[in-house]
Amino acid sequence: MRSLLSAAVIAFAFTLFLTPVFLKFFRKWGWGQVIRTPESANNPKHGAKRGTPTMGGVIFILGTLVGYLIGTYTGNNPPTISGLLVLWLMVGFGIVGFIDDYMKVSKQNSLGLSGWRKIIGQLLVMVPFGILSLNFPNEYNVTPASDSISLFRDIAVLSFMPLGFVLGWLLYLAWISLIGVATSNATNLTDGLDGLAAGSGVFVIGTYSLIAFWQFNQRCEVAPEELIAGCYGNIRDPLDLAIVSAAFVGSLVGFLWWNAPKAKVFMGDTGSLAIGGVLTAMAILTHTELLLVVIGFVFLMGPGSVILQRYYFKITKGKRLFLNSPFHHHLEMRGWPEPTIVVRMWIIAGACAVTGMGLFYVEWLSRT
Repeated sequence: MRSLLSAAVIAFAFTLFLTPVFLKFFRKWGWGQVIRTPESANNPKHGAKRGTPTMGGVIFILGTLVGYLIGTYTGNNPPTISGLLVLWLMVGFGIVGFIDDYMKVSKQNSLGLSGWRKIIGQLLVMVPFGILSLNFPNEYNVTPASDSISLFRDIAVLSFMPLGFVLGWLLYLAWISLIGVATSNATNLTDGLDGLAAGSGVFVIGTYSLIAFWQFNQRCEVAPEELIAGCYGNIRDPLDLAIVSAAFVGSLVGFLWWNAPKAKVFMGDTGSLAIGGVLTAMAILTHTELLLVVIGFVFLMGPGSVILQRYYFKITKGKRLFLNSPFHHHLEMRGWPEPTIVVRMWIIAGACAVTGMGLFYVEWLSRT
């Protein structure tokens, strides 16, 4: 518990007090937000945001690293492979986003990495993560991830490896890569209003920290006669997962102080993709991959509205389902003030997170 609280507090303090220092350097380096011309024409408020320091995801990524490392060592809980894998996805996806952001600010246009190049970058991060996740067994032969699709736990009948070594590995890597690419791009689309992605991330990733801590408290003992009904026996390092996600939440809360409307800094793709990386890692390593759809539903609203808009446009031959997409921009076009949209989306994020946590707890109760 000491490590968890220390990691969260240190990460929070890092981003809260050091963000102004980072912003001085960002302005000096010319890291200002680039706004698309059509977007600023449709909504003058977005045009006014041009030049606001961006790539702020660097700040809470560093805050998470500092908070996690200090927290684990002060609490005598050294980093584990599971915690390091979460950091791998956070930093790896953050680097992909950083490259995208840097291309935009250096060229002073909104065109960074093309869609396919961004996906290739994400796959280059996800594939090593997947390979490492099925290695490094502990003394009980438990690896960080499993070869099964999971909901509240692994679903044994949905295991990939019984299909054969080669096919099993290919399907497993394809599955987790789909989760990683979809989740990170969903968080990227959600990052369109001041504080929207950061605040929603606090609720969603905070829930995953609670899930990991619950799995730690309900972990299975070694001896069969000591097994607890409903215990979790195949979660590699649940306490470390709770610590690293708590550090990330702490850093997001500190960053949100400066990112809330009216934002003094934007997280950019650097930050939004990093959030998606942490969500992906936590869902896979806590063996709750499908539950992510419920817990992180707020991040599905953006890409879902884009998909609906595109297909509705094709089917109706030119009609639009929404005034604009993603959905939060539709609400802007309807005249909703930006803070109102952000706060109500936070409420949706909190409700979905509580619902997911409730379902997780009910499943545990059903076994006890």
